[in-house]
Amino acid sequence: MLTVENLESGYGPMQILWQPSLTVEKGTITSLLGPNGAGKSTTISTIFGSVVPWRGKVAFEGADITMAPTHEKVELGITLVPEGKHLFKGMTVYENLTMGAYRKEALKSLDESLALVYSLFPILEERKGQVAGSLSGGQQQMVTIGRALMTKPRLIMLDEPSQGLAPKLVLEVFDTILKLKEDVGLTILLIEQNADAALNAADYVYIMHEGRIKAEGKPEEIKKSEDIREAYLGI
Repeated sequence: MLTVENLESGYGPMQILWQPSLTVEKGTITSLLGPNGAGKSTTISTIFGSVVPWRGKVAFEGADITMAPTHEKVELGITLVPEGKHLFKGMTVYENLTMGAYRKEALKSLDESLALVYSLFPILEERKGQVAGSLSGGQQQMVTIGRALMTKPRLIMLDEPSQGLAPKLVLEVFDTILKLKEDVGLTILLIEQNADAALNAADYVYIMHEGRIKAEGKPEEIKKSEDIREAYLGI
């Protein structure tokens, strides 16, 4: 579904990505792992267009979208849940969620999408009239993911969805990620510092370090490689 070839980008004169290539197959969870500062967030930001690619190619379902603006990528069915909880904290849960349904196609399915979000996160239906900034950290993360689902995506990119959450909530987040694949049929590109959880959820794994892909394989292969785990994952 998504193919990235020899991608290069950075900030100002500083190059961050040094030709990483990866493929995300339809209906799978692909994890991009590595230490802090490896270039993982820059990779998905460059795919999404919020960081401008310097060189390389990004293709979605066979079409070259390397230089397409972000709003066009959203129209194609790509969405990004960035690191941190970027909510409208003075607005209610319901208002935050409906902000995600700004595409014409998404607006037509607003009630259906809301029902999906509430089925995944029942607490959000209970708190739909509550100001988002007053929610717990875990509940705010649920709103962030739910708002992304309101765009009616086909590919969702998640950047550190479990960051700052208690262990119990981490398990809930990953249960939801699996449901997004198995029950909703979404394709997922996941960045996550919790290597164990990400390996357990993934169908395929890429290891990034210093802006380059250093290893790739099935989760079982990565787990069996002591060198990879010690050098890049710290597990």
